Amino acid sequence: MTEVARAAAADPAGTSSAVPVPLSADGVPHGQPVLDRLVALLDLERIEENIFRGVSPEASPVRVFGGQVAGQALVAAGRTVPEERGVHSLHSYFIRGGDPSIPIVYEVDRIRDGRSFTTRRVVAVQRGKAIFALSASFQTAEDGLDHADDIPEVPDPESLPTYGEFVQPYKDKLGPFAKLPRPIEIRHVTTPPWLTGEPGPARSQVWMKADGRVPDENLLHVCLLAYMSDMTLLDSVLARHGVYWGDVIGASLDHAMWFHRPFRADEWVLYDSESPSASGGRGLANGRFFDREGRLIATVVQEGLLRPVRR
Repeated sequence: MTEVARAAAADPAGTSSAVPVPLSADGVPHGQPVLDRLVALLDLERIEENIFRGVSPEASPVRVFGGQVAGQALVAAGRTVPEERGVHSLHSYFIRGGDPSIPIVYEVDRIRDGRSFTTRRVVAVQRGKAIFALSASFQTAEDGLDHADDIPEVPDPESLPTYGEFVQPYKDKLGPFAKLPRPIEIRHVTTPPWLTGEPGPARSQVWMKADGRVPDENLLHVCLLAYMSDMTLLDSVLARHGVYWGDVIGASLDHAMWFHRPFRADEWVLYDSESPSASGGRGLANGRFFDREGRLIATVVQEGLLRPVRR
């Protein structure tokens, strides 16, 4: 692993940074030093021409966060593609829970290099077994038909409390995960299911952005949005039933994204998610990302494992 990635894994809160680490209203590190650590974790080490290695923060949940392995796999794919070709879609499966205590090896298969499109397949491996598989397609920029859904009417992010302010009264209820450093700022538009405790509309709306400034590298912004897309998406399923993660055992099963228009991950985007169905211990969620100008920038679909806890 690179020295920068090793340092980022050992210090996800960014306390070794020369820049003072800001604390949110509930005392959790956030801001530029924390975001810089996430960006460093996405800067994979190249081992061979098509093999890369990444690490996870030492202060991690029991499993590797799905958005992290998706973002790192997309970085691995992108490092084998010409810069002028941007990601337009990805399709992925979460095969096994990743162990955050050991590195992840990303093996890239160069499926096709066409005149307009490039296709890559990536398998993430730990202890000789696949934990995640991703296929991604890249395209040279082209002109064509153009239309999109309108952004829903929601309050501006500046009018909403920060995530730290929002969760401060409930931090004991949210458990140890709520104390992890926050490289992504989230502001809730809809009331999350862990607060209501009552069945309601199968919808989740949050404003999100990287909590600091991100370098001007298109692939990095796309990978950060992939990271963000695994956050709050399944809340739309849980909201329909008035339950939360303490009531169900959950994990991402598969994840697909389509990138429609240019954007910056360090500017506010609205993540509007709905759940059309839940059955068989699984829940399906559709998500749409809009920028501040109301443009639809990406679409997400994910199915997650949601098994009720037997008490």
